Amino acid sequence: MANIKSAKKRILVTQTKTERNKAIKSGVKTAIKKVEAAVESGDKAAATEALTAATSTIDKACTKGVYHKNNASRKVSRLAGAVAQM
Repeated sequence: MANIKSAKKRILVTQTKTERNKAIKSGVKTAIKKVEAAVESGDKAAATEALTAATSTIDKACTKGVYHKNNASRKVSRLAGAVAQM
C-alpha cells in the first residue's frame, strides 16, 4: 500500500476511472448483443433501431476515450454490414 498522499490519490482515481470504463464497455457490449439478436431473429425494423442505439453508444465510448476511434469505427461498420445483409 502506498504511503505518499499523492500515490494514495492516484490509486483512488485509477479505481474510479477503471469502474467507469468497465461500465461504458459493458454498455457497448450489451448494445452490440441487441443488434446481433435482432439480426438473428430476422427483424429488420428492430435491427435498424438497435443499430442506431448501438452506434450512438459506441461513439460516446470513443469520445470518452474508452475505445480508439478505429476500433469504434470497426465495430459500427461490422454491425451496419450485418444489418445491411438482412
